[in-house]
Amino acid sequence: MDKWLITLKRYGESSISQHSRQNNPLPRDHYQGFLVMKQLVALTYLIHRVVESIGDNVEEVKEGDVVIPVFLSDCQECVDCKSDKSNCCTQFPFTTAPGMPRDGTSRFRSLNGEVIYDFLCVSSFSEYTVVDISNLVKVSHEIPPDKACLLSCGISTGVGAAWKVAGVHKGSTVVIFGLGTIGLAVVEGAKIFGASKIIGVDLNPEKFEIGKKLGLTDFINPKDCVERPVNEVIKEMTNGGADYCFECIGLASLMNEAFSSSRPGWGKTIVLGVEMHGAPLSISALELLMGRSITGTLFGGIKAKSDIPVLAKRYLDKELHLDEFITHEVDFKDINKAFDLLIQGKSLRCIIWMEK
Repeated sequence: MDKWLITLKRYGESSISQHSRQNNPLPRDHYQGFLVMKQLVALTYLIHRVVESIGDNVEEVKEGDVVIPVFLSDCQECVDCKSDKSNCCTQFPFTTAPGMPRDGTSRFRSLNGEVIYDFLCVSSFSEYTVVDISNLVKVSHEIPPDKACLLSCGISTGVGAAWKVAGVHKGSTVVIFGLGTIGLAVVEGAKIFGASKIIGVDLNPEKFEIGKKLGLTDFINPKDCVERPVNEVIKEMTNGGADYCFECIGLASLMNEAFSSSRPGWGKTIVLGVEMHGAPLSISALELLMGRSITGTLFGGIKAKSDIPVLAKRYLDKELHLDEFITHEVDFKDINKAFDLLIQGKSLRCIIWMEK
């Protein structure tokens, strides 16, 4: 199995996300290993690295290449990877279970010989890591490491949802529920693909100023909607409902609100948030018959090997903004400060420099 693996050495930084700590939809006893550390796990999944060595069957990269490991496999061989209808590999399906994608084993050991489990096929909080070729994307040496790591998850997810899943078109109206990193990335994607009105919905009024830099045109604070629901305000602002609505928080109630805010006839709602309480989604069948649609997406529909290089080039061509998402930087020894900033809602993306 090691013939398909690549050893990566640290280079630059990683970025962390609160999502893996708080929004995992699986029962707690399933993932307690990497939340409360009853098992040893090498954490994180937003990463930028350099190839140290490769297995015999690896032809796609070579030693010294700059790469971005990703949590969602792209084998380029299965029906789904070959299709333009899905980015969910069926040869190596997405899972939060520890272990390498081909055999479920680990390549990490502690000094005492204990197994240290892999996390989301990436495990980058370590000097070296081992990644399957199906979870690796080669990128240009020109893109700075602190920008490249952002493309391994959140930014790609948001931009991809507007680009690959919704198909936002010129002159369209877009509403984004939740202006965290992914929601703001949807804002940027909507702007890139020509939306004329981009409305953000968030409880934090400061997000409007941040969002305007990325293309946000209007802002709604639900606290200000005391006399009528948010969807009615949106319908008034969009002359009947938005063309595209995005739920980026992970609450079934907001998924419903987003769906109700879309335009009858062709309005499309895209769910990016992982429902944090495991609650089911219930929508009116009549509304579906009237032409509205709703869909979910993992990684924003991004096919890592073909789409991430496109996003990297857009950044180098100054079409895609990444700098605005980096709000803090810390050394690895201060990693707990990075988590505190996320939990307190003070950070979008905090860059953790392994060595600077």
